[in-house]
Amino acid sequence: MDEEPPDNAPAAHPDTATRRLEQQMLTTPAIRHLMALDARGELTTAHVRLVAQTLNLHLRTVWRRLADAKARGTAERPGRARFEITEDLRIQLAYHRGNIAGLYEELRADAEKNNTTMPSLATLYRAIRRDLPPGDLAGLRKGLPASRSYDPHLRRAPACRNEEWEGDHKQVPVLVLAGDRLLKPWVTWFIDCSTAMVMGWALTPHYPHRGSILAALRSSILCDVTHGPAGGLPQRLRIDRGRDFLARAIHEALGAFTVDVYVLPPYTPHLKGSIENLNRAATSMFFSTLPRYTGAQRVDSRHRSGENDPPLTFEAFVELFGQWVRRRNAEHRLTARDDLTPLELWNEDDTPLRGATSEDLHAFLLEADRSPRKIQGHGIRWRGRDYIGPWMTGRTGVEVRIRYQPHHEDTIEVFDLHTHRHLGTAHLSDQADPKQIDAVYQARSERAQRLRQDLRAAERKRRRRFKAATAPAPAQAAGVMTRKAATEELRTLRAPVHPDELPANYMPRRLAPGAGWAIPTTPPEATSEEDSHDS
Repeated sequence: MDEEPPDNAPAAHPDTATRRLEQQMLTTPAIRHLMALDARGELTTAHVRLVAQTLNLHLRTVWRRLADAKARGTAERPGRARFEITEDLRIQLAYHRGNIAGLYEELRADAEKNNTTMPSLATLYRAIRRDLPPGDLAGLRKGLPASRSYDPHLRRAPACRNEEWEGDHKQVPVLVLAGDRLLKPWVTWFIDCSTAMVMGWALTPHYPHRGSILAALRSSILCDVTHGPAGGLPQRLRIDRGRDFLARAIHEALGAFTVDVYVLPPYTPHLKGSIENLNRAATSMFFSTLPRYTGAQRVDSRHRSGENDPPLTFEAFVELFGQWVRRRNAEHRLTARDDLTPLELWNEDDTPLRGATSEDLHAFLLEADRSPRKIQGHGIRWRGRDYIGPWMTGRTGVEVRIRYQPHHEDTIEVFDLHTHRHLGTAHLSDQADPKQIDAVYQARSERAQRLRQDLRAAERKRRRRFKAATAPAPAQAAGVMTRKAATEELRTLRAPVHPDELPANYMPRRLAPGAGWAIPTTPPEATSEEDSHDS
C-alpha cells in the first residue's frame, strides 16, 4: 500500500525513504499512461499488473489509484491541506528579524484576540523550512549580504594566461612590529585567473594607497630573476570600486599599456572569486600560523591564545610572506585543474607574453609632476626640497620632467622634457637621519597624547549621568550638588556681567509697604538743583 505513515511512525531507513520517494515520483506518470490506454480501450489487467510489479505496489492499490484518477479527470493526486507561509507572514517574520518564536507569539496573540485557531510552533517551523529557501530566511534575519552566500555562482572556464587578472587589498589579521608600534599590515596583490598564479604583491604597514598598487603592478609585470618567472601585461583587469583603485594614476598607467580595466559593481565579491579565494587561502594556510594572529582561539571572553607571544618585525613578516607566495605558486596543487600547481599551469601554457621594458614602467607606473623643472647648481628643486644625482654632472640648465612613486618621495625619476628619455634617478640631498626622524615622531606622539588627555578630562567634566529607573518617569540627573557649589561654579564659568545687570540674588519687593513704614523721599533742594542742571 502507498498510504503515508502516521506521524508517530519510526523514521525509515535512508534507502527505504529514497525508494519510497522514487515510487511516488513514478506512480503519477504510470497512472497517466494507464488512463491513456483506458481511453483508447486498450487497457488490460496485464498492464496494471506490470505497473504494480515495476513500482513494487499492490495490484489493488494501482486499480484504486486508477479509479480515483478517472473520477477526478487527472492523474495528479490532490495535495493535503496544510499551513503555508503567505506574503503577510513573510513581512511579519522580517519585522521580527527572522525570529520564528517571535512570529509565533504574535500569531498566538492575534488568535486569542480574534478567537480563531492557529498552528502549533512545530507546524510553523515545518512550514518555514518547506516554503522559505535558506537564503530567504537568512536574508530576513541578517539582510541581503547573508542571503547571497546561499546563491550558486558560475565558474569561469579557464582560458589562457594573462587573459584576465584580479586585484584587491587585504588587511593581514596578524599584529607585527613596525618601528615601535604594533599594527596589522595590508597586502595589495594580483592573481592570474586562468592559472591561479600570484603575479605580484606589495605590503604596507598602513592602509594602502595608489603607490602600493603601482608597486604591486610593477612586480606583477616584470619577468626578471627577482619578480619572475610569471609576468607580462594582462588583457583585462578586474578590480572593485576602491577609491585608490579608481585613482587617475592607475587608469593612466594601465590605459597606456592598453589594459582593459573592468570596475565591478559595489558589494559583489563573487564577481572576483579568484582573488577572494586567495585572500581566504592566505588566512587559513599562512596568516593563522603566525604569532599574534588576531583570529586565534579565545581562552576567555577577553583574551586569545598566544596574544602575549613576541610579535614578528615588519621585515621578518615581509620575508615570510614572500616565501609563502613562492611556495604556493610552486607547490600548491589545484584539484580542479588536474592536480597541477599554478607554476606548472603557467609553464604548460604557450600563450605569448606581452611584456614591457623598464623605461616604459618608469614612465607609466609612476605618477607625473605636471610642471617642468630645470636642473640647477643644487640639483632639482621640487616641493621645497632638493634632489641630486651623479648623472647631473654637466647638465645644469637642462629642462626635465619628473615622475615619482606616491608616498615614496625620497627618490624621483627624471626624464628629458623634449626627448622624454629617462636620464636617471635623483635622491633627496638633505635627508634627515633615522635618529632625527624618530625624535620628530616621538615629539608628535607626546603632543598628541597630551591633547588626548586634555580632551578626555574635558569630556568627563561635560558628561552627565542619570539615575536608573524602575518605573516610567522623567530622566533624573545622578549625583548631588549644593546651591552654594552650583552658584560658585556658575560664577566662575559665566562671562563677566554688565555693570547695570542686577545681581543673581536680587529679590524684588512683592507687597506694598505698610502704613507704619517710612519711605525715603528726595529733598526739594536736590530736585530743583537737578532740574537747573538739566536745563
